[in-house]
Amino acid sequence: MEQIEVSSFATLDALKKRAKIIEKIGSIESGLGLSVFCKIEDDLLELYYNDVDSSYIRRYKNEKEFRTAIKKRREELGEEEEIIEEEEEVEEEIEKEEEGEEGEEEEIEDELEEEY
Repeated sequence: MEQIEVSSFATLDALKKRAKIIEKIGSIESGLGLSVFCKIEDDLLELYYNDVDSSYIRRYKNEKEFRTAIKKRREELGEEEEIIEEEEEVEEEIEKEEEGEEGEEEEIEDELEEEY
């Protein structure tokens, strides 16, 4: 995991606009902060908003580390696990992209063979 502190919510908001939201935990008003777990392309991120302490961006190395962080954050705030539709959609989208990339490679190879 890598972490970068940020001083502006605008930085976090800019990233959030481009991301697929996996889960939101907490709230800024609670004083405990808001964690937005999300995915941008291959990056698994936590955007942490806090108006009292530092806000930060965390990047997780893999899916296991990411899921562990979500579970830990839920436990810290005493929130129950929620199944989020977007999470399922993101997983399906990842699978489709992987399948699509394989298909695109085959199409490109076929086109190259036809040209030569």
